[in-house]
Amino acid sequence: MAARILDGRELAKTMRAEIAQSVADLRERTGVVPNLAVVRAGEDPASVSYAGAIAKAFAGAGMGFSLHALPADAGQEAIVELVARLSADPQVHGIMVQEPLPQGVDPAAVIAALNPAKDVDGVHPENAGRLLQDVGEYFVPATPAGGMELLRRNGVVFKGAQAVVVGRSNIVGKPMACLLLHQHATVTICHSRTVDLGAVTRTADILVAAVGKARLITGEMVKPGAIVVDFGVNFVDGVMVGDVDFEGASAIAGAITPVPGGTGPMTNVMLMENTLRAAMRQLGV
Repeated sequence: MAARILDGRELAKTMRAEIAQSVADLRERTGVVPNLAVVRAGEDPASVSYAGAIAKAFAGAGMGFSLHALPADAGQEAIVELVARLSADPQVHGIMVQEPLPQGVDPAAVIAALNPAKDVDGVHPENAGRLLQDVGEYFVPATPAGGMELLRRNGVVFKGAQAVVVGRSNIVGKPMACLLLHQHATVTICHSRTVDLGAVTRTADILVAAVGKARLITGEMVKPGAIVVDFGVNFVDGVMVGDVDFEGASAIAGAITPVPGGTGPMTNVMLMENTLRAAMRQLGV
């Protein structure tokens, strides 16, 4: 039996409508429109495209968006000064710093200038630490947050499940592992030094792939009936594919996110959600 498809496009459409209504309600109550500032240095094609997609999504929900583009040779001082200025601006509720940064710029120094209350991409150490401890209010990186929302709204039961996360990046793998742990899953993190990866992945009730290696996870590595979440974005012969061999895995899994159309559409909508939440917190409503 073919796996159930976890459709991120349809859920993102539903959530955009929900967020647009919440934005309209907030504007009616306070006169304030949630506003995101995006900082970029240079014209990296992927960053330019992503910023354009964000701008379109925010406009569609009645939210504010501003792009602050610096030249590709911008120095660390100029980038830090811009981020610090936006952090102090009460009209800006969320800030996202796009990578890659220019050569010689220390990303940690740029992130340190970011107000954690406006860090809607969840990259500041304060937000990462609060996520790890699940203490207080914090922001989660949009990609894993979107993956969790997709699972939650599809009725996935986390408590007691064996979850395996393949990938340990600070923006997807590690936060996804923390989110699953907070929902009482038993979590294993795999990486490039894991011995016999397939033996580990076959134990997973929930299998998450986030490594950026095309079709790394084959059908033989999936436990029958497992829920498979694919965060991978890779291009093979000009075609977008995930970290999971979709054809092979979908014949074994109980449910699976496709690429494209699975976790990807959820990223922008969670960035919108985080920006709305940031504005509400800053307004005290």
